[in-house]
Amino acid sequence: MRTIAVLALLAMAACGADGAPVRPSASVGVGVGSGGVDLGGSFGVTEGTFSVGIGL
Repeated sequence: MRTIAVLALLAMAACGADGAPVRPSASVGVGVGSGGVDLGGSFGVTEGTFSVGIGL
């Protein structure tokens, strides 16, 4: 039982449970015009004041 508790504690520390959570974000857009259907989107992560994203 002690081994399971230690492994659980290590897993929580490895996933960032002791710090600020990393928040994922995503958006999807669909547009229709004379040229046809246009699809787009973006994905990113935010941790505190630091943000990284990519648009497609």
